[in-house]
Amino acid sequence: MKKTSYILGIESSCDDTAAAILKDNQVLSNCIANQKIHQSYGGVVPELASRAHQANIVPVVQQALSIANIDKKELSAIAYTRGPGLLGSLLVGSAFAKSLALSLEIPLIEVNHMQAHLLCHFINNEDQSPPEFPFLGVTLSGGHTQLVLVESHFEMKEIGKTRDDAIGEAFDKCGKIMGLNYPAGPEIDRLAKEGDPNAFDFPIPKVDGLDVSYSGLKTAFINLVNKNSMKNPNFIEENLNDLCASIQKTLVTVIINKIILAKEKYKLNRVVIGGGVAANSKIRSVLTEKANLDHWEVFLPPFQYTTDNAAMIGIVGYHKLLSQQLGTMDQSVSARLSL
Repeated sequence: MKKTSYILGIESSCDDTAAAILKDNQVLSNCIANQKIHQSYGGVVPELASRAHQANIVPVVQQALSIANIDKKELSAIAYTRGPGLLGSLLVGSAFAKSLALSLEIPLIEVNHMQAHLLCHFINNEDQSPPEFPFLGVTLSGGHTQLVLVESHFEMKEIGKTRDDAIGEAFDKCGKIMGLNYPAGPEIDRLAKEGDPNAFDFPIPKVDGLDVSYSGLKTAFINLVNKNSMKNPNFIEENLNDLCASIQKTLVTVIINKIILAKEKYKLNRVVIGGGVAANSKIRSVLTEKANLDHWEVFLPPFQYTTDNAAMIGIVGYHKLLSQQLGTMDQSVSARLSL
């Protein structure tokens, strides 16, 4: 009979300090400390992020243990984000995880942040069973846009990526020119619901293969806003909802087109989405429509697992513990860790 495991997951790749406790594949707690300080800068400031992680990590871990109602001595292993991400932020989570694992004399497990965004679908979920392998994984976030051929929990091959800006980055930069707060993605999504997605036309970048590009589209949007604002100082205010709806439609169309190509090339019917932009209502509605009309098997993560969180780190830790893929104390973090 398999022994029950308790995994502490720690996530500190960017500006959210997160800790979670998993009992096997079941989440007992999932705590996140957000860093509001970055809003006034219009983006994440790495030095400020690492300092905030140092202040937040102990209380967040303590909160996770308290909500899960377990003592740290009951932990079976500690899983932490090794990369990719901001180097200073990663170091805080890594140092804490190593110190605690060493003091408790329990296994330490390093986790790839990008794998975790896709494997969050293996967290126990009463509403949906986990996807069967193989599947097409699509990670959409502020820092990454990837298409991944997923053969098993840890056999992943990147088959497409952004050549410049990530989709979330494009949302934020377009939002910034309209005067929206960082992160702008959720605000664009909200305003787009009241706008006309066909009010403004933007070019779909022509990129060979399964790669995508968002830089030119972002530039086209900024140029349109600047040009019209010179003629009419109230242009943004008068057209805000339509601008949001139009750019959101185009940003989403770019990645949907590549998903269709990847499905056809690799003959896959299962599409698994992960990352913060997976919370976007337009992406969710288009993929849900594909599932209904074209019989795609689509897996959309619960909203609490879209943004950076420690539950997704914990579930990877659980599966690595099962297969005894343990980390070592001398493993260094990697800002550009690949799949």
